[in-house]
This record gives sequence, C-alpha cells and structure tokens, in this order.
Amino acid sequence: MQRIARHTVIVNGMPVIYETVGEGEPVILVHGLSGSTRWWRRNLPELSTHYQLYLIDLPGFGAMRRHSKHFRLEQAAVWLDAWLQALGLETFYLVGHSMGGYVCMSLAVMHPEKVKRLVLVSSIGIPFEPSVVRMLPHLFRGIWRTTPVFWPVVLTDGLRAGIPMVWNAASQIVALDALPVLTALNSPTLLIWGERDDLVPLSLARRLHTQLAHTQARLLVIKEANHVCMFEQPRQFNAALLAFFADQESNTATPVE
Repeated sequence: MQRIARHTVIVNGMPVIYETVGEGEPVILVHGLSGSTRWWRRNLPELSTHYQLYLIDLPGFGAMRRHSKHFRLEQAAVWLDAWLQALGLETFYLVGHSMGGYVCMSLAVMHPEKVKRLVLVSSIGIPFEPSVVRMLPHLFRGIWRTTPVFWPVVLTDGLRAGIPMVWNAASQIVALDALPVLTALNSPTLLIWGERDDLVPLSLARRLHTQLAHTQARLLVIKEANHVCMFEQPRQFNAALLAFFADQESNTATPVE
C-alpha cells in the first residue's frame, strides 16, 4: 500500500486534519459514533489501488477531538461539504458508517450532482432506541462480539473522544428524525450490513432498504460480521464496494431483494 499522507486545511477558520492514500477518482470515508479514520485501516490496501481515498474525522472525534463544540449531527453534512469545497473536490464516491451514514446521505441530498454513488454501512436512519441508556447495552454487545483485534481500536478512540462527547453524539442520534433526508435521497445507493449487527440490527436494514426503494437501493449482507463489518470482513466489504462502484453485482456477500 502507498504511504498514507496527512494534511491540514482551514475550514471556516478551523484547522481540519485529514488523510489521503491511493490514486484515481476520490472516495470519501466517514466514520461512525466514537470512531475515527482508523476504522477503515483494513480496507485501505485494496481500495487505494483503485481510488484515491480521503479519510476524515468528524469534529470531536479522532484527530479532531479538540473541536467537540463544533459537532452538530444535523449540521455535520454542511461542515463536510465546506471541507470538500476547501479541497476543490467536485464529484466523488461517498461512504459512511453508522452515524457517518446519516452525514453522508444528508450531503447527498444537499448536492446530488456531486455524489456519484453512496454507500451506507450499518447506517442510522430508522429509529431504533428511545434513549441513550437503552442504546448503550447494544453498543457494548456489538463491541464485545466483534473481532478482538478491534477492541483496542474502539477503546482508544472512545477515550480520545471522551465520555461527554460520545454521550452528546449518542443523544443526538436517538433524537434524530431522518425521514426528510430519506425521502429526498436520490443518489444510487448501496446498503452494506453485518448479518449479526447488534447495534443497528438487520431488521432495521430491511426497513431502510424499503424506505429507499425509490432510489433502487441495493442491500448486501456480510455474513459473520457485526456492526463494524468493514473492519471484521474487509475482503467481502471491499469486493462489494468495488463492484458497486463499477456498477456490477457482488458475489461475495448476500444480496437481499
């Protein structure tokens, strides 16, 4: 794999740190709750041979942990758009995991002309818990039942963000009304889900798939994977992603009609 390059750009007067690797058309990777760019590390070697990958930490997380006061879930797409404008990226592929999925679909609604294809990975969008307290057991179960190699990654990122930041973001997630975004979304969309997802279960993926029927969205289920399927099963995930970007059907995961 090529060397991962680290950059800083000023967005709305704030220094924004991001990473790039690879060559080709741009693919933007956006992490989920308590995450960071490190959650995509197992996907980079293969994907970077086909595309130029842009990895970004949302305000309050990862390398952007000092900017927690700037995190507003319903405005995160506006912030992401300002960053992309600062980079001069006019069209791109967009991939969002969990909380990052909502950010990416919001951006796709704002600028459908810029988003060539949209991938939502175990994304929020369908309400699943009425409170953070009820959501936390599912989160801990999902972490426990994922591959042990991921445990130090999520622990380090959680500590970097801090409990107040994670709680704040989780509170915004459970209060989210994503219906206006879902009904307005028109980008070609792929849903990728872990078969054993404890946090955002497969039943919600099927409901989200139905909600996005007007986009002719595809749903692919990765077996033996939990909430962070791109880290747990990178070969299957990468194959599904590359096939979708090439407008082909993937034979490495289970399609759902």
